[in-house]
Amino acid sequence: MFYWIVALFIGAMTLMQLRVNAWLWLVAVLAWIGTGFQFAGIGALAAILLLLLLVPPTLIVAIKPLRYALLSRPALKVFQRILPRMSQTERDAIEAGTIWWDAELFSGKPAWEKLLQLPAPKLSAEEQDFFDNEVEQLCRLVSDWETTEIWQDLSPQAWQFVKDKGFLGMIIPKQYGGKGFSAYMHSQVIMKLSSHCSAAAISVMVPNSLGPAELLLQYGTEEQKDYFLPRLAAGQEIPCFALTSPYAGSDAAAIPDVGVVCMGSYDGQEMLGFRLTWDKRYITLGPVATVLGLAFRVQDPERLLVADGNAEIDLGITCALIPTNHPGVVTGRRHWPLNAVFQNGPTSGKDVFIPLDWVIGGREQIGKGWRMLMECLAAGRAISLPSSTVGFSKLAVQGTSAYAAMRQQFKIPIGKFEGIHEMLARMGGNLYLMDAVRRLSALAVDAGEKPSVISAISKYHVTERGRVLINAGMDVLGGKGICMGPNNFMARSYQQMPIAITVEGANILTRCLIIFGQGAIRCHPYVLKEMAAAGEADQGKALHDFDQALFGHISFVCANFSRTLLAGLSSGSLPSAPRAAPPELRHFYRAVNRMSAAFALLSDMSMFVLGGSLKFRERISGRLGDILSQLYLVSSVLKRYEDDGRPTEDLPYVHWAIQDALHQAQEAYLGVLENFPNRPLALLLRVVAFPFGRPYQLPSDALDSTVARNMQTNGESRDRLIAGMHMSVAGESPHAAGELAFQLILQVNAIEARLKPAIQAGTLAPIPQSLIDMQHWIVAAAASGDISEDEQQLLQDFARHGDSSVQVDDFPQDFNLLESIQKRMQALQQA
Repeated sequence: MFYWIVALFIGAMTLMQLRVNAWLWLVAVLAWIGTGFQFAGIGALAAILLLLLLVPPTLIVAIKPLRYALLSRPALKVFQRILPRMSQTERDAIEAGTIWWDAELFSGKPAWEKLLQLPAPKLSAEEQDFFDNEVEQLCRLVSDWETTEIWQDLSPQAWQFVKDKGFLGMIIPKQYGGKGFSAYMHSQVIMKLSSHCSAAAISVMVPNSLGPAELLLQYGTEEQKDYFLPRLAAGQEIPCFALTSPYAGSDAAAIPDVGVVCMGSYDGQEMLGFRLTWDKRYITLGPVATVLGLAFRVQDPERLLVADGNAEIDLGITCALIPTNHPGVVTGRRHWPLNAVFQNGPTSGKDVFIPLDWVIGGREQIGKGWRMLMECLAAGRAISLPSSTVGFSKLAVQGTSAYAAMRQQFKIPIGKFEGIHEMLARMGGNLYLMDAVRRLSALAVDAGEKPSVISAISKYHVTERGRVLINAGMDVLGGKGICMGPNNFMARSYQQMPIAITVEGANILTRCLIIFGQGAIRCHPYVLKEMAAAGEADQGKALHDFDQALFGHISFVCANFSRTLLAGLSSGSLPSAPRAAPPELRHFYRAVNRMSAAFALLSDMSMFVLGGSLKFRERISGRLGDILSQLYLVSSVLKRYEDDGRPTEDLPYVHWAIQDALHQAQEAYLGVLENFPNRPLALLLRVVAFPFGRPYQLPSDALDSTVARNMQTNGESRDRLIAGMHMSVAGESPHAAGELAFQLILQVNAIEARLKPAIQAGTLAPIPQSLIDMQHWIVAAAASGDISEDEQQLLQDFARHGDSSVQVDDFPQDFNLLESIQKRMQALQQA
């Protein structure tokens, strides 16, 4: 009897995972009952009862006419009744973009070969040359201190360089005079500029992200492309795009800006167009733009565009391009976003007439602007904020790790204290993960995807982890981090971090509404099909399509239930890892498979229990989105390790990042269950997923210390961690001194080790902690012959650079910033 029951469990789990059809289930049921009667001694009565209990339901599912009549048709009617109404803007948002690895993570059984076989992101020879030369030259023309405190913008020289060298046309194809660079190259450029000067990064980023160029490439008429794209690529036009209004921020689809269809006069001719009134704010490059991309709502009260008298007067959101020197366009004023000096400001206009031909894509695209924006944002959001956040995070990691290794207190470097280890590990582990996400998301765009869900994940989690990283760096730097001046390499990042959190979809909105709200429908293999079937006018087709989707969905739930239960009972050892996975990381692949199945099961149960109200349960939706997100983050880390050639010295970063992400996914899962309205189901799901408690723990103290020591060790692993950032040289930036001192630490330590016997014997004075006093010690040691001339020079360089790196800026009490700026500008102009 025991083995017969075990056979039931194993057989049911196997059939669920194989997702066999109802006829095979019927055969299996009959075989199981017959085996029990023949060999397990269940008796005739018990066998008959089992046949009556199990066979009829299985036959109903197997025989399609019966299934239609008794199951699918009633279920369709219920589904149509309870299905929440979806506005056109919601539908456009959900359907915009494409699904990619996010759908695999939603499947419960990710196909790792699809991810691992993708080539590692790589720059072409032309892109590498531009990166090594033009991008490097731009970095040497600018700095955060000068752009902020002197120019309050890019300098005129830097702006001209940006225009002349084609930075504004990186995504524009060569046939229009652009660079035709890849998304990965776009990301690399923004990352490098952000590691040195935020104003330069954002000024280059915006024209190449969500803006007129992207919209024109995707939707513009040939005439519009031929006119605008060469001018944008050459820097003859500076673009901006205006979407956000004072009363339509996160709810951008509700913009109140209106264009009324009318006849008007332009260039001496009467023509059809719009009488536009708008009031926008937070428009990056708005104050200096020469061409304004504008989103507005079209209304046609006189029905000049629609012949049907029953048609809607409100034709929907539309995008147009307007020269900023057009009569009635008001620009030029600036916002001041947390002392960041990239150009950003309002734009407005009242009763401004524009020709209909100025609509991007012409007349056919009237009313399709929201879909256009969602499609373009899906690609741009995957690049811009992730790249810029990784850029200034690399600067923070480079500077802070060097400072911790070189700065001494209590006669030892502060980087050896465990409290500092915790902060450094938080920085290094997060940076490794953030950069992995940036690279994989750019790879998706280059693969032709418009990854709407992945871009939201990337933007939200990279900026949130960037905030954690910067805060940790400030804790390590202490007083050096809070005194403004050219010596402070962290202040601007710390000051401006909330900007990244806020723009291109505020993080609260992105987490609570977009990641899962859009991902649950787009990435789920059956939900969108069920919704489409429910809205089908042809009832016969609706029933057929709904039946296929419904029973596919049920099979999907059963398969994930089986996978989740078996993974839980085996403590995560049963889900298989791909053959190509490195042995040292196979358990992480299995962990993602386990959490993927558990996530898919929990998502289906949440949608079943909460239905349409799930979109209003933002904390539950947010936590479900967190699970999906953390699985994407882990996937990014695993892919990066493969792309980098499996360097074993990077494993501490890999382990830290994955352990942290898996722990967060687990806690989000349990957070959903702790707040789940159906308590019995919540208990069942917890037991199924984690029958033996919490399997995923935060990185240990020992791992923290290993990561921190890696960050303070000069070598290839640290070089890979900060690769692609701008490396300041001596004389260019005070920040360079810390890295120069850091590069000499190993040699200094070797000299100290050689001199230790003499110091212990008392024949040589101990090396002083103060780098100023160290200079005197060096002279004395050289005079006594204890160190060679080369060693004397090396130690003096270390002391000089080290002393420079620990200093902070100070200013006279009567220091007048405005007067200082004016004097500096006069000196620069004379030079």
